[in-house]
Parts: sequence; C-alpha cells; structure tokens
Amino acid sequence: MNKNIVLFDMDGTLTESRQKFNSTTLSSSLVELSRHAEIGIVTGSDYNYLKEQLSPLLDSSIRYCLHLLPCNGTKYYQPPEFPSEGFKLVKEVSMQKEIGKNGWRRLLEILIAAQLRASEMDIPLTGHFISPRGSMINWSPSGRNANNQERTKFMRYDKKYNFRKRSLSELRSELASAQLDNITIKLGGDTSFDIYPTGWDKTFALRYFKGSNVWFVGDRALSPNGNDYEIHKACEPRSFNTEGPEQTIGIISDIIKQIKGE
Repeated sequence: MNKNIVLFDMDGTLTESRQKFNSTTLSSSLVELSRHAEIGIVTGSDYNYLKEQLSPLLDSSIRYCLHLLPCNGTKYYQPPEFPSEGFKLVKEVSMQKEIGKNGWRRLLEILIAAQLRASEMDIPLTGHFISPRGSMINWSPSGRNANNQERTKFMRYDKKYNFRKRSLSELRSELASAQLDNITIKLGGDTSFDIYPTGWDKTFALRYFKGSNVWFVGDRALSPNGNDYEIHKACEPRSFNTEGPEQTIGIISDIIKQIKGE
C-alpha cells in the first residue's frame, strides 16, 4: 500500500508571511491530518527560519511524522523517532559546487550590483540583503532584518511600481548575458527572490517520497514566477493553491476526505 504524504509551503500557507504559526484551529486540522498521512513542510526558507516560525508544530504530537524540507527540499530533515531526539539532517547539496566557483562569484557580483541599484529607491534598507543558504541564495532588496512596518512599506512600493517583476526580468537578462543559464530566479514570499540551480525548485522534495501518494498546498502556485508553481504542476490533481492559513484549514479537510475516499 502506498504511503500518503501532504506537503505544505510555509509562508502564506501555514503562517502569514514571516510570522510565527499561531492558529489553534489549523493546528487541530494538522493533527487530524497526521492520522491519515505523513506531513512535510517544503519552503524556500532555511532551517533556522523554519524553526523560528513553526516552533509550536515542531514540539507537537505530529513531530514524529513531520518532514522538514527547507531550501526547496535541497535540505531534508527526517522526523525524530523518540522524544529525546531532534530532527535529523540526512540530505544537503551545494549550489557553489553545482554552478562552479566562477559562476558563484559572477552571480554574487550581479546580485550586489542589483542591491546597489535598489538602494537608490525609496524602499526600507535594513540589512542582511543577500543570504547564501548553501543550496540556494535569497535576495531581499529591503533586507531580511525588516520589521512588519518596513516589510509593508516595501510591499506597497512593489505593488505600485512592479519593482520585483521588473527586477526579475533584469536579473534574468543579466544572467543570460553572463552565460549563467543554469540558474533559476523566482519570487520568494512577498519581499524577496529565491535563486538556485535550474531543477532545484520545490520538486526536488519529491525525490524523497517516490512511490507515495503526494499532495501539495501552497500560495505561489498559479504564476510561473511563483516558487510553488513547479511542484503544484507536478502533484496535479493532488495540488491546491491557497490564499492563507484560514483557507488552508478547508483544504486540509478536503484532502482528508480524498484520502478516506469520501
């Protein structure tokens, strides 16, 4: 009998963007789901952000069937078997090794130049702009250190001037000119960009669950520029786009009915 596993994005799906998990109702839904399926969190964020935002879940009863898949699943933490154990890192890959030392250096030069251009605009500048995560890079023009007010200001600017879409087009053109055609750039969350070797999108996580029935729920699934797009397509018809944690609760109910054959 095939195993069932339901994979969730984090920001905008289980939590509000860059906010801690705090929904008692959603927690109850996930506990009920864990009676019928394994659960996985596949996110562009690194492990430290995942722990920060989902700490209540990581300490809950579902931790023994909870698979953590940060950096698009290019890092894989297996669930613990015993209460005294933590999540165990069993897989990790290197972006620098994949694209080569020269490609890595050229990519960083392009991102530094893009950040300098962004710094001339009327957006908050808070620090921690370029975040290498081993298997990918996150670029946040306003900085990962931004508070909620600063993030909101950046999002208003982005919505008014299409800053990220324009930057996405510019970066892709610069990568092509530098012959870095083995690198993919996607919109990450509400304020940043995820950058990784082509093929290392969230479908990377599916490698660990071959032979299983896999569902996916994410909030960036419908646009090709979104970082949930590829895995959403790969998991069809067992894939759902959500507009936030409240809608995710209803989707979980629908998935449970599918698993039970109702």
